[in-house]
Parts: sequence; structure tokens; C-alpha cells
Amino acid sequence: NFIAVKAFLAEAKEEFLKKWENPIQVMVSIYFIMFFQNNSKLDDFERLKTLGTGSFGRVILVKRKENTSFYAMKILDKQKVVKLKQVEHTLNEKKILQAINFPFLVKMDFSFKDNSNLYMVLEYVIGGEMFSHLRRIGRFSESHSRFYAAQIVLGFEYLHYLDIIYRDLKPENLLIDQQGYIQNSSNSHHNMTSRLLYNQHNLLVTDFGFAKRVKGRTWTLCGTPEYLAPEIILSKGYNKAVDWWALGVLIYEMAAGYPPFFADQPIQIYEKIVSGKVRFPSHFTSELKDLLRNLLQVDLTKRFGNLKNGVADIKGHRWFQPIDWIAVYQKKVAPFMPKFKHPGSTENFDDYEEEQLRIHSTKCVKEFADF
Repeated sequence: NFIAVKAFLAEAKEEFLKKWENPIQVMVSIYFIMFFQNNSKLDDFERLKTLGTGSFGRVILVKRKENTSFYAMKILDKQKVVKLKQVEHTLNEKKILQAINFPFLVKMDFSFKDNSNLYMVLEYVIGGEMFSHLRRIGRFSESHSRFYAAQIVLGFEYLHYLDIIYRDLKPENLLIDQQGYIQNSSNSHHNMTSRLLYNQHNLLVTDFGFAKRVKGRTWTLCGTPEYLAPEIILSKGYNKAVDWWALGVLIYEMAAGYPPFFADQPIQIYEKIVSGKVRFPSHFTSELKDLLRNLLQVDLTKRFGNLKNGVADIKGHRWFQPIDWIAVYQKKVAPFMPKFKHPGSTENFDDYEEEQLRIHSTKCVKEFADF
């Protein structure tokens, strides 16, 4: 299995690098149909319902007029992106999304721009965000939490092999597909609810706005307070190990119903994180507590995922012993199936006030030349 995984990752990296280094050529030569993706335009889609809003845009359920397929369209106001100094993050997000290809990471099918906005058209994940399911249920069982955590482990293993740090793990950025799996979305922008889910009780990681390709260390302060690793808070420079810390926070929150570090003010949260002291609910099993002590480890020389064996220390931990990693990757197991009436239904998403989309004369041509 180890050899097979290494071979798979090496092949995946080769595919990624082709798209990353020369995206246009790859689209033409390998995916000829995708050559037309940037020739798409707003009029190609019927706008149906807002799924989420954020500080500089919104996510809308749309239907492609040509084939009646449903998508989640992320619309970003160019002026607001520039004003909030998110140009680099936005360009990064689009470049990463067009180059990655993995079951538990949301896919971008089209992207285009006009005078006012940037558009990223993503697969529609019908089950809604993990956040809303977790709040409704209160907390997940350890087996349920383990199932979701396993998908994130595989997603991070893939991203880290490509030298990509995700940097924004949280329940709001995990969508559940119609079969119950996760997807991480490309919601790169804090509160934007692109926490859209996928088509199989799988998890989809959906917000790649803070994702970054880094070979060594980086220093940017970004992420959600409760999920920040101590080395980010202390401005020491950090690497992929911050994602494994965030995984520890997420597993804790899934199994407890609340995060391990919380307070009224961010500064108080940061003090708790840096202290490295974690208290566990009495219902946590000893295996779970042991895994979390090794993930929520302030000392980077002891944190799982950052040691000599890398992700193998996490996958081989006894809390994950019931997991068949190949079956999870192939989406052959699922403990929970979200309910939906039809492929374009939105009952797993909140309602938002609809706004008319305005296209004006501001172009911001220079800033988004590479979009």
C-alpha cells in the first residue's frame, strides 16, 4: 500500500505541475473541452438562489443553460478584493483550483471575469456545510468524526505532497456531498459560505483563498482564531505542520461540539493556544486523547505530521485503526446521508436576501490580468 500511495502521489504531482506551470497549454492539449472554460460568461448561467455571502462577494446556485447542470458560482467584487488587499490570495486560489484534482477537494469547472467581478464556478455540493450539521446534532460520534477526519488526512497528504499549505480548516469550509462525503471548498475569503457539499457522503474542502504553494516557510498571518497554530500567532514562520494542528482542533470540535480553545476575545484565545494546555471531555476515548495530544503539540519537533514518518504517524495511529484508507479514498463507506429532494435543491443551506448583480465600468485590469 505504501508503494502504491507513493506512486499515486508522484503521478498526481506530475499532473498538477503541468497545469500549474502552463495552465493554458494543458487545457488545449489534454482537456480540449476545458480550453473553452474561460470563454464562459455570466449569461451562460441561470442564477437561482444565494447560498452564502461574504465580505466581498457571494456564492449563488446556478444552472448552466446549455446542459441544465447545477453549480455553485462564487462571485467576487473586484473593487472590494483590491480594497481589502486580497488580490494575491484570490489569484492564488484560482491558480490552485484549476490545477488540483482529488476526491475530497472541491472542483472548479469554469472561471471568467467582467468589468466588475471575478467568477469561479464550482461543483455544487448539495449536502450543505459540516458546520450546520454539527450545530444541529450537537456533536458527532467518534466513528463519525473519524470518517470525516480520514478524508481530510488524505486531502492534506495530497496537498502537502504538492507543497500546498491549506491554512483555513474549519467546519464552515467543509461541505458534505449527496453521498455524505466531505469537500474542502475554495471559499478563500473568511466568512463567504462556499461551504458547499459534494455528491457522496464525502467531505469536500471548499475554501482555497488562504491556500499557498510554499516549499519552505511562510509568515502570513491568516486563518480563523480558534484554529491558528501557535507558531502562526508567535510570528515565527511556519510550514505545513499548521494544517495538522488545525486537524487536531477540528477533530476535537467534531467530537466535543466545541473547539479546544475558545474565549470572548481573540487575544484570550491566542493565549490559550500558545499555552499548549488542552482539557478533554470525559467521554473522549484514550485513543482520541492520545492522537489529539500529538496533533495539538506546541513543540514542532513532536507534532504528528511534522516528524520523520510524516503523515504515516497519523494514519497509523490506533484511533484511526478501524479506517480502511483505500475504501475511504474510493468512497465505498459512508455513515450519514444528507437528505435532498432533487439535484438543485437547497434545503441544506440557509436563506439569504437576494441582490441584483450590477456590472459597472470599474475594470481593475492590471490587478487581475492573470485571472
